Amino acid sequence: MNNTKSADKQPRTGPNGKPVRPFIMPTSIAGKLGVWKYLILRRVTQLSTLVLFFGSAHWAWNFNEQPIISGNLSSSMLLGFIPLADPFAVLQILMTQNSLLTEVLTGALIVLTFYFIVGGRVWCSWVCPVNMITDLAGKIRKKLNIQNAVQLSRKFRYIMLALALVLSALSGVAAFEWISPISIFHREIIFGLGTGWAFLLGIFILDTFILKDGWCGYLCPLGAFYSIVGKFSFLRISFDSPSCTHCIECTKVCPEPQVLDLKLATHKGYISAGECTNCGRCIGVCPEDSLHFDLKWWIARNQQNNNLQIPSANEAENLTKKDPGRKAA
Repeated sequence: MNNTKSADKQPRTGPNGKPVRPFIMPTSIAGKLGVWKYLILRRVTQLSTLVLFFGSAHWAWNFNEQPIISGNLSSSMLLGFIPLADPFAVLQILMTQNSLLTEVLTGALIVLTFYFIVGGRVWCSWVCPVNMITDLAGKIRKKLNIQNAVQLSRKFRYIMLALALVLSALSGVAAFEWISPISIFHREIIFGLGTGWAFLLGIFILDTFILKDGWCGYLCPLGAFYSIVGKFSFLRISFDSPSCTHCIECTKVCPEPQVLDLKLATHKGYISAGECTNCGRCIGVCPEDSLHFDLKWWIARNQQNNNLQIPSANEAENLTKKDPGRKAA
């Protein structure tokens, strides 16, 4: 009887033989800041972007007598000479067969190149203001333990992406831009509250009571567009397979848990799915420190070096035959 109780208390071990440890929030302020650092940085980035637009529009913030940033999140001018444009908005306009200024096309190329490097859906978690609403809804949902009222495939957002482009071509206007909650949120903050708050409230209700991460994870065509870009981007969440115990703490906090395919990540050395938002939540809660931000080529180089240092089974057997005192790896 005592032996049975003792066996029940044995800690569960991971595939690497190490005990599986749950994530425990540190009690010190420094420890908590370590867990929350990417959340804090994301909020600073999102709020700073809105403040820059607001300050340039209402407080005449300028650089060399030019507004620091003018326009909106779809099309803007930085420091008076750097054009910036939403590539997806530009793509919709191109589908309408309307011509665009070279300046706008250049701005779209600049933004597309930036997100191609740092990870497409970095836009979703680090810049998009709607993310603050959906994160709040997710927090409330978790606290109240609300279950999904409907089921939907995450691939549905790609249908929304295709639909936005088809409707743009048929209607002659950029379809998603007319109803984009991102543009609505930006206008409400910069130019004052209007009827757009009802749309934002709808997203909050959807994410809180109907479907977890409903807007960003299943419906937003802009997120789908950046998922395609993110599949080829350089900045990644690296994965150190030998240290991982498969505690699944990362999947509990990830807004896109399906991207945490640990078998595929073991093979590649990083989270390869384009749907990853590079939000950094998984990094903060990993008890074994197995996840980090890194560049794809650097991860591949380190993985290649590690493979060179580890002999194969045949090589280990040959070494043992040559030197009987050597243990096989």
